[in-house]
Amino acid sequence: VQLVESGGGLVHSGESLNLSCTASGFAFSNYIMSWYRQTPGTLRDLVAAISPSGGSTNYADAAKGRFTISRDNAKNTVYLQMNSVKPEDTAVYYCKGAQNGRPVYWGQGTQVTVSS
Repeated sequence: VQLVESGGGLVHSGESLNLSCTASGFAFSNYIMSWYRQTPGTLRDLVAAISPSGGSTNYADAAKGRFTISRDNAKNTVYLQMNSVKPEDTAVYYCKGAQNGRPVYWGQGTQVTVSS
């Protein structure tokens, strides 16, 4: 099982970034996929989640109106489009796969740094 995030990097405040997470080794299309973020000394916080079909999404208040989660089940990939980023969006971003009764899977994380 693997979840591999990509797309992180250094951007300026107000710019956009698109994160990707490609899965392998499990039935991706059956899993709720989520993006979390974490800063040093804090717990991982949910950013956004998407249902297995992609028909339902959920966002943290900090992400509403700026971030969009989507998925392509044919490519086993979940995305996080981040627009109008702010310095407080600086964190390591992780993707997570979850399904009732199954193990939870996490990626290794990708660093996003937003300069002011």
